[in-house]
Amino acid sequence: MNDNIRKIINKKNKSKIVCLTAYSKNIAEILDSHLDIVLVGDSLGSVVYNYNTTRKVNLKMMIEHTKSVRMGVKKSLLIIDLPYNTYRNKSEALKNSKKAIKETRCDAVKIEGGNRVKDIVSHLVKNKIPVLGHIGLTPQTVKGKFKSKGKTEAEKKKLIKDALELEKSGAFGIVLECVHSDISKKITNLIQIPTIGIGSSVHCDGQVLVTDDILGLTNAKIKFVKKYTNIKKMINSAVLKFKQDVKSKKYPTKKYSY
Repeated sequence: MNDNIRKIINKKNKSKIVCLTAYSKNIAEILDSHLDIVLVGDSLGSVVYNYNTTRKVNLKMMIEHTKSVRMGVKKSLLIIDLPYNTYRNKSEALKNSKKAIKETRCDAVKIEGGNRVKDIVSHLVKNKIPVLGHIGLTPQTVKGKFKSKGKTEAEKKKLIKDALELEKSGAFGIVLECVHSDISKKITNLIQIPTIGIGSSVHCDGQVLVTDDILGLTNAKIKFVKKYTNIKKMINSAVLKFKQDVKSKKYPTKKYSY
């Protein structure tokens, strides 16, 4: 277990964990000084490639983006999502995890699922691959409309079981996505490893969001997304000024010419 992962685990009940996504060096460089974790999420499918599902993202894409992000990350824990159909069994999961870590020099992998992937998580951890779990709403396997989890007693029991199994299997933390407040609080208090929420209340040990969403670069209208600025307006303003300077021959001046 590397020092950054140990630091993340030690933050439980002491200090909130801050995590955002990055898909390129330029953004990662800015984020690195502020965060505990930089996640190269398979959300790049919708954010960068405009796919309607994360299932279209493949390992090659994840690796190339993580290699770029790695160049901008010096301090934070860097985690790569293993995309859909890359961890269907122990051997496939280990092979792809080793490839991802070797080629990107990231610190850990994230995989979706609870009880159904417990043996895979255990196998990875035994082979010195650090794993961040992910339960609740799992976009790679969801069918139909995205819905929050933990409303019914059956869902609550399943979420608790999933969390306990992931902890037992050796995951160093668990992302809780769209999990109802009461059950995310219960899980966070029940397990000894950190929970990182996305749409799962303040009770989690940390929070993660998609950077492009909080910057206003996407048109996301999701309940849990808070927009902290509107980068689109800033870009529009800068491009408009450039256009006006070109049209009026104010750019390039001698200063910007050879």
